[in-house]
Formats: sequence, structure tokens, C-alpha cells
Amino acid sequence: MTQLIVEEQGISVKTLCSLFGKSRNAWYDSRNRIEKGVLIRDIVLQEVHAIRTELPGVGTRKLHFMLSDILQTHGISIGRDYLFDLLAATGLLVTRRRRRVITTDSNHWMRRYDNLVASQIITRPEQVWVSDITYLRLNSNFVYLSLITDAYSRQIMGYHLQNDLSAEGCLKALKMAIAKRTTSKMPLMHHSDRGSQYCSKAYVEELNQAAIAISMTKNGDPYENAIAERINGILKTEFDLERNTGTFEQLKYKLIRTITAYNTLRPHASCNYLTPQQAHQRNGLLNKQWKNYNKDKWKQKQIQQEQLLYSS
Repeated sequence: MTQLIVEEQGISVKTLCSLFGKSRNAWYDSRNRIEKGVLIRDIVLQEVHAIRTELPGVGTRKLHFMLSDILQTHGISIGRDYLFDLLAATGLLVTRRRRRVITTDSNHWMRRYDNLVASQIITRPEQVWVSDITYLRLNSNFVYLSLITDAYSRQIMGYHLQNDLSAEGCLKALKMAIAKRTTSKMPLMHHSDRGSQYCSKAYVEELNQAAIAISMTKNGDPYENAIAERINGILKTEFDLERNTGTFEQLKYKLIRTITAYNTLRPHASCNYLTPQQAHQRNGLLNKQWKNYNKDKWKQKQIQQEQLLYSS
């Protein structure tokens, strides 16, 4: 505004500064700060756009972590509050929708297995795999995505997309995961809900042949399989997989790109902000970066549930 007055009215900087009791140096410093602030804002938004091209729904805390090294190359350092305010002002904050749709049938005659991982302390990759099925919309129909995820690294080990809820999709995802396994001589547990797909003869036989122990939730409570539930939510909300148009083959191609980006680019707060691919190369307990976020906002029981469900 001051610059416009100077240019349009022909008022000298010296005269204008004297009217406001400011020095010329203060005026130029103020203008430089404004111009620098605009430049920083534009650079930050450009880098946010670049990250969200591959990770469309990544949240602000992870964005702040991912931007730190990039912005350092520009000589820029910003706080998390600045980034929250900037994204809010530009309409770029991510909103979450929480909803659960039943995709497995646990009311069946087949054998159910005990929960073996409830008391497990997970300290390495390929110690526990978690499995789940989630739905995706394709035009006016539903398709179903079967996933096998490593509980330690959060890396998606196997996946398969199909048009129905038969056990075939789960079995193909399992076979993909087994083919990618790198520690075949180490003990491994497979944890899932009690859906008929995971209790089917073909699925159980595949696990037995690979010497993988079988673990299942006790009563279908999603908190007993919170990691798998969380991965479903990430893929749907952050990667915009929940609603899709086009052909089934186009969705399969989109899914390949999404899982590649998820595994190699997205940092996890529960894995010390490592990507799943990076975490899969580690051993030992990984530092969690989320434990104090809501301590002042929620009661202790709510905090524990939030940490279980949103720890990735």
C-alpha cells in the first residue's frame, strides 16, 4: 500500500517517512521484509504442491518434517505453526472422514485362531504381518483391496484388487508378500480379523506351508487390528483412493503408483519419521513422534485409543 502511494501520488520516500516519524532505512527494511515474506510463502507453497503431487493427503506435521531439508537449500526455516497457518489461509489443510464398512464375514463355521500378538513387542521387520480388506468406489460400484502390511515398518508387502470379496484376493496378496519376504528363517506371525477369507482352507494352508504362525482378533474389535485399519485410512484419505472413476485397469495402475509412493515417500510418525522402505531396513524399537500431541485435549482413555488407531 505504501509503495502504491509513493508511486501514484509522487510523494518522496523521505517526505512519507517524516509524516510517520520513520527513517528511510526503516521503510526500506519493512518493504524488504514484506517481499521476503511473500517469497518464502511462494516457495513453501510450491514445495507443498510438489510433495502432494505424489502424496495428495499427507498431513501438516509430516509435511513440516518433509519440507525441512528442502527449505534449507533455499536458506529458509519455518515453524510448524507457520505451516499450519499458511495451509489454513490457503485452504490446504487436510480434513479427515472416519468411517468403517464391514468387508469380512466372521459368522462362519471355520476354525478361528487366538490373538497371538496382543502382548508382542515388535522389534524387527517381518516379525508380524497384519492383513485386512477394504472397499474402494469405482464409478457406481465397489471393488475390494486386500493388503498385507508389516507391523514394524508399515511397509505394504502384498496387495490385490478384485471385484468381489472372495478369498482369492487375500490369497494373492499373501503370495505376493511371501515372495517379497527377506527373512524367511526368522519367526513370523500373520494377524487378521476372523473373516471367512482368512479362515479358508487355501489361505490357512498357504500360511502353514510358509511356516507362518496364525493370529486373529478376539472379537472383531478394530482396535485389535489398528495398524491394518490405519493403513486403509491412509490410502483412502491421503492418496484419494476412496472414490475413483475410469476403468478397473486404470484403478489398478493408480494403485501401483499409490503403494509405491506410500512405501518409498511417506514418513511415519510411529517409525521416527522414516518411510516404510527405510524402516524395513532397521531393527530395534523405533522412536514414536506422536505420543504427546493430544495430551491436553483428551482424557487418558481417549488418548490411548487415538494413539492405537492413528499411530502411523
